[in-house]
This record gives sequence, structure tokens and C-alpha cells, in this order.
Amino acid sequence: MGSLLPILDLNASPNPSQPATAAVALKVPKIEPKAEPYDDPMPPPQTTPQPPLDLFPNPHITTPVAPQITPPVVPAADQDTVYSEFHRIQELFHTAFAKGIQNCDGGGGGGGDEDGVVLDPESGSIVPVEDASQKQQLAEVVQRKKYPQRSNELVRVTDLREEDHRYFREVVRKTRMLYDSIRINSIAEEDRKNPGQGKRTRGDLRAASVLRDRGLWLNRDKRIVGSIPGVYVGDLFFFRMELCVVGIHGQVQAGIDYLPGSQSSNREPIATSIIVSGGYEDDEDAGDVIIYTGHGGQDKFNKQCAHQKLEGGNLALERSMHYGIEVRVIRGRKIQSVVSQKVYVYDGLYRILETWLDVGKSGFGVYKFKLLRIEGQPEMGSSILRFAESLRTKPLTVRPRGYLSLDLSQQREKIPVRLFNDIDADQDPLYYEYLRAPAFPTHVYHQSANGTGCECVNGCNQNCICAMKNGGEFPYDQNGFLLRGKPVVFECGSFCRCPPSCRNRVTQNGMKHRLEVFRSRETGWGVRSLDLIHAGAFICEYAGVILTREQAHIFSMDGDSLIYPHRFADKWAEWGDLSQIYPDYVRPTYPAIPPLDFAMDVSKMRNVACYMSQSSTPNVMVQFVLYDHNNLMFPHLMLFAMENIPPMRELSLDYGVAVADEWTGKLAICN
Repeated sequence: MGSLLPILDLNASPNPSQPATAAVALKVPKIEPKAEPYDDPMPPPQTTPQPPLDLFPNPHITTPVAPQITPPVVPAADQDTVYSEFHRIQELFHTAFAKGIQNCDGGGGGGGDEDGVVLDPESGSIVPVEDASQKQQLAEVVQRKKYPQRSNELVRVTDLREEDHRYFREVVRKTRMLYDSIRINSIAEEDRKNPGQGKRTRGDLRAASVLRDRGLWLNRDKRIVGSIPGVYVGDLFFFRMELCVVGIHGQVQAGIDYLPGSQSSNREPIATSIIVSGGYEDDEDAGDVIIYTGHGGQDKFNKQCAHQKLEGGNLALERSMHYGIEVRVIRGRKIQSVVSQKVYVYDGLYRILETWLDVGKSGFGVYKFKLLRIEGQPEMGSSILRFAESLRTKPLTVRPRGYLSLDLSQQREKIPVRLFNDIDADQDPLYYEYLRAPAFPTHVYHQSANGTGCECVNGCNQNCICAMKNGGEFPYDQNGFLLRGKPVVFECGSFCRCPPSCRNRVTQNGMKHRLEVFRSRETGWGVRSLDLIHAGAFICEYAGVILTREQAHIFSMDGDSLIYPHRFADKWAEWGDLSQIYPDYVRPTYPAIPPLDFAMDVSKMRNVACYMSQSSTPNVMVQFVLYDHNNLMFPHLMLFAMENIPPMRELSLDYGVAVADEWTGKLAICN
């Protein structure tokens, strides 16, 4: 890439077969950066309107006439003196500058005072001076915060060790978790301040702006060609801004991300990633092979209305093809979701095989690029999305063999839980009785016989007693997403008068995602979802038979499988942790919960959660919840998503198995 080669002028000749060594003019690509809406638009400068003075009047436009400033009449007797001549010249300057300022302010779109020049009628100076205080105030209004520019250094990351992959994955995971936390909480805060308003704040823009202010955007110091460390094929993103935060695609609006020629070492642009979302009518997407249409020439209705030119991103793709540089491909798909109407999935690396100028469907010239997916990569996330969609509607048609049960819960859950095994003859989950909710000892409910609840007949508000129990705020937003993890969450329960649709009744309403227990060669039995699970969404409850400490001693002697809730890692503290944003952030300690002193037996009765595999970097966390009783010693174990989980990706928990349990000396693991 160090050599400077002549660039074929495809604008003049659409024949791609013309040799590159022909005597042609060097083309300088036209760079057309698009405005990135990171910050809210700044208000226009507040200036005092003055009547304009139009030096070139337009007969079709009527404007008010500026008042003429007439120099005072100087007595003839004094005209021979030096002081009278000075006074006359001063008034002429005064008049001339007044007219200029009136003209600029009236006809220049509010820009007359942009240099801070003011005219003091009481001043005796010939030339008006700047008002420093006014200039300072104006600068504070119109000045946008400047951010460091993206690096112009192209690099390719290779030869990463296993620990390097884990490190970068954790960095990406925590950054995305922080992004989702800020996004969800900013929307919830806006709802609290302005309840019932139709227009809602753009949480995605707010979260990206906050992270950028703190310097938490990833991969800004290098322009990475190829795979981004920590980003896996199949990862899902709900917002274009999140792609920018992670660094997988740096353009908020444009579909081609590239290093401009003005920043390249050999003055040639290089493309690094594209987004395929069906925005151009001439695109053809066959999965592994893509006919990608260049950008440009469209109107506001996404219709081709002009010929495309070989410049900007189009030229960058052509140069990447010339040098054999692969590009990342992100596909956009329309979905039905409360978060966004589109999802972006990373589908891996593609090579550009050829390019040509063709006549599009609208009759205009468009540049087309043929891309081929590089072999040896994991299955495309977009293909998995389509596969999961077909499984939800016609499972036996898509997978006629392997299903052991279409509903492991036997209608105990609102949504069927499927059981699938196409690896071996193991049918172990069929031999357990399915529990929808844990079986608590009877004394747990007896101690809560005189419980208290809210009186919100029409739905809970911020002043109800249940909000006070949670520290003065509801734990969930309007969509049922957990705002931040807490030691324990109090939901409205049997003692409350609010309706079942209350926003503080989430986990007690049961599962909303189609889960599947499946046989895995790596983890034995595992759990995956056929639906896309949003970060912060409730998944299911961890259910079994609850045992007291004394009962746990007896059961452990028989070698039965016991789960110890106090051993689960405190991953709830990571969800909503804003310590990187606010240095004085304090981990929630209220409502407080005493040390848990019970175990859970899953040897005979269990539910779908008991088949989730162990992971030190899980995508699911445990949040303690109370709703049907008020005994803090026996909370429910509710499972929430810590990140956006694509369909068919395995769910995992941190059981806390690194340390042996002091009761039995055994590792607290179920599966």
C-alpha cells in the first residue's frame, strides 16, 4: 500500500477492463463527510434584531428601511478649527459603521454580531471597539465541543492469544453493557420528568454522547482492517450509534466506512466496512455473495435520481478491491421490537472481487461491487436470525429429527419450552418433574401473613409504597427492562391493589421468550432462546425445592444436586454500574438483604433454568426479587439478560463454582 498508483477514471470511461497503466489523469476523491448527530443541536445566537439596510434592493422583497443617521450640523464658525474637523470625521465614521452593522444583521441570517462588534451611541471613538463580555457569551453559545479525530493509521490485528481474545471480549462486553445502561436510564429519567409525553428522548444518541465525552469509544486510536478484537460474528446491535461506539463501523449515516484519501499515506481511500440494509434498489444479497451498490445519486425517498460517481466511498471500495483488502459486512434487518425497528448483525469478512458501472433499475448509472464471503468463518448471524424465525413457526418442518418434546414444561409455562437432542440418545430432562416456580417452605408465607402493599388501584406511580421500598424509584422501565441491579427488588404482590398490568409486576408474569433445552458437545445440556433477548430483559426464574440449612445437610449426604443462591456471583452489581461515568457513583446497597441461608434441591424437580451452563463471563445474571411474600431470607432467583443475546446463542450463568461450598465441600454447580 506504499506505492502511489494512477487511479482509473471510471467517471469518464465506465469500462473496468481498461488497464491501470494507461495514461490517465490522477483523480482526487471528493470527500463528503456526513454530519454525525452526537450532540443536541445548539440554539442560534441570541442577537437583538435591527432594521436591515439593503445596499442591493430586490424589487420582489419588501424590507423595512433603516433609519438614516444624519450627522449633526457643525457651526460654520468652527469649521476652520482642528476640533471641529475631528468632530465631523468622527460622525462620518459613526454613520458608516452603523449602516454596515445594520445591513449585516438584517440581511445576513443573524450573523451581524458574530464578531462581537457593537456600536455605542455615547462613545466618542472613531472606530467602534469590541465588547469582550458579549463576544465571550456568544462563543459559549455557538462553540461545539471538539473531539479527537479518528486515527488515519490502518492496522490489522492478528496472532491474538486465547487470553487476548477473552480480554478484548470483556472490554467490548462491558462497554456495550454501559451503553445499554445509560440508554435505558436516560429514557426512564425523561419519562419521570415528562410523564405521558409522546415524544421520547433518543437514548441511543444520549448514551453515545456520554461515552464519547468520557473517551470510552473503542478503537478510535487505530483504523482496524478486518476483524475487530472482541466482536464476534453474529453479534447484534440495535442502533447505528452503538456500531460507532464499538468501532465496527464509524459512519452514523453512510453505508460505507473508509479512510479518506486526504488522510491516507498514498493519498488513496481505503474502505473498511459496509452496511447492507436494502437501501438501494439495485442491491442483490445472496448471503455469501453480495452485489453491493455504491452510494450517491438518491433523493430523500431513497430513489435513484442521478448518476453515481467514482468518489468517496465508491472509490474506496474500488481501491480496496485493487489492493485485496477485505471489508467487514454488517446487515440491517427490520424487526418488531420495543427498542428499535431495525437490528444490525455482524456477518464477518468479505472480499471485493470486481466492480463495474451499470445501468440501474431507475435508468441511472450505478457502481456495483461483487463481494464474496471469506471461508472458515462462523455461520452468519443473519442466517441464524432467519433460521430461528422459521423454527418459531414450523419447528418440525425445519428440523424433522431431534425433538424429544415440544413442551418440556407440559403447559406449566405460558410459552412452551422445547427439548432438542440430535447428538446422542440422552433423554435425561424428560425424567424430572417440571416446576414453574420454586417450592418454598410453608413457614415463609406464614411469616408474611400481615404484609403491606400499595393502594394504587389505577396503576402505581412514583409516590407509592412499593416505589419507596425500592429506594424511591421503580426497578423497571416502561418496557419491563431492569434499570439497575440491586441487592433485592420488591415487586407489587398479593397485598397490592394495582392491576396485573402494573409496571412493577414483571418477573411474576412468567417467561416471554421461547426457550429450548438442547444437547451440546461442549457443555452437556444447555439452554438457548429462539427469540432475540434485549439487554436488561427478564428471561425466567431459577426454580427448585427450597431447603433450610438443616435440610441441606441431610440432602447433601445422599449426593443430591443442590444449588446455593449465596454462591451466585454478584453480577447484578455490573448492570447499571456507572462508575466509569460518575467517579462518585456508589454501588446500590438499598434495599439491603441479609446473608442467604438456604439451598435449592433440583435432583427431582426443576425448570428450564437449571440447564444453563457455567461461565465466568456470563450473559445472564441473577437478581433477587420478592413479590408473593416479604421474607428477605427467601427471595426468588430471577434471571435477566446482561447483554443483547441473539437467537440460538447459549445462555450462561456464573454459579460461583471457583470456591468450594463451606457446607458440603462440593462445588455449587447444577449441570
